[in-house]
Amino acid sequence: MNLPFLRKHAEASPTDANPFVSLQREVERVFSDFHRGSPGVSFDWPKVAVPLMDIVEKDGRIEMTAELPGLEDKDVEIEVNENVLTIKGEKKTEREEKQDDNCFLSERAYGTFTRMIELPEGVDSDAVKATMAKGILTITVPKPAETPKPEAKKISIEGSA
Repeated sequence: MNLPFLRKHAEASPTDANPFVSLQREVERVFSDFHRGSPGVSFDWPKVAVPLMDIVEKDGRIEMTAELPGLEDKDVEIEVNENVLTIKGEKKTEREEKQDDNCFLSERAYGTFTRMIELPEGVDSDAVKATMAKGILTITVPKPAETPKPEAKKISIEGSA
C-alpha cells in the first residue's frame, strides 16, 4: 500500500526531506544574529512548536506517535475529516512573568499548534484510536482494505458487414 504521506528519498536525511526544517533553522539563525547585534532588544513573540512525529505501517495498521511533552489529554484534539487527520493542541505558559525574574534564555515553546496528515483513501474514521502516556500521543489507524485495480481490457470492434 502506498501511503500518501510517505515519499522515498534515495539519499535524503530526515531533515533534508522536509524543506521547512532548513527554513526554520535559517530564520532562527537570522533572529539570533540580529538579537546578538542589538543588546537590550527582546522579542516577546510566542514560540510555537509543531510536534515531532513518527509514522509507521505495521500489522495491518498505521501507527503515528507524536511528542507532546507537558500536555495532557484535555489539551489535545484529534479529528478525521475527508481522509485528513488533524491534531490540534495548546501548551499554556507555565510560569508567571515577574519583574524580578532574570531570564537569560527561554527556548521552551508555548501556544497552539495544528498538525495535519493525509490518510489513505477508505480509512474508517470510527476505527481510529488514540492514547496518550508520558507526553507521547499514539494514534492507530486501521489500514483500509486494498481495492483491486481494474485491469485493462481490449474491446474488439464488431464488423458492420
